Amino acid sequence: MTFLKTYASRMRSLKRDISGISIVEFALVLPVLLTMGLYGTEVARMASTKMQVSQIALSVADNASRLGQTDNSGVTPTITEADVDAVLDGAIRQGRSIGLEAEGRVILSSLEYDTFEAKQYIHWQRCRGTKVQASAYGNDTTENGINGPEITGMGQGTTKVTARSGEAVMYVEVYFTYRALFQNPFGSGDAEFREEAAFLIRDDRNLGPGLTGGTTNSSCA
Repeated sequence: MTFLKTYASRMRSLKRDISGISIVEFALVLPVLLTMGLYGTEVARMASTKMQVSQIALSVADNASRLGQTDNSGVTPTITEADVDAVLDGAIRQGRSIGLEAEGRVILSSLEYDTFEAKQYIHWQRCRGTKVQASAYGNDTTENGINGPEITGMGQGTTKVTARSGEAVMYVEVYFTYRALFQNPFGSGDAEFREEAAFLIRDDRNLGPGLTGGTTNSSCA
């Protein structure tokens, strides 16, 4: 009888004991908190990487548009292969933190206007990065080149970027494969980024010969 009373007393005491309730609640919400935390980290990292890719596209187009500005000779400057190599090398260095060279492709095209055939064309195109990716607008040797049919311009929207006679547009495409840190049930995983930018050349430039100065380290082949 004494045993039963003691047992009943302990059970009533245990029923009133709430000292471990917070641990139980934490155990219940931990999976949710962990999932949301990892998802938030992934989304923030993805947004930051996409912004970096966009900034690289803008930077390359801007730098390419300024080539030849420091030429103080009386002759209209031509752009060399080494000039373009330096611009694209700068892009790879800028994207080193996200692994741009291994996971991306930077494509720089000179969009120009052929007055004789009255059409837009890609005069020259150079690339950097090991990702296998061709330009969405063709290149300087295919059907979209100077010897092929005209292109309406470059750009993803309905209004295309075009060049005027005697001028050139430095058009940049950056493709990048984003590798996710975590695979989660919300569908956030690896992603393909594509960013584009265009700048009109800032100064007079001899467009006739295209790029001069020998070999290049930035072939698109």
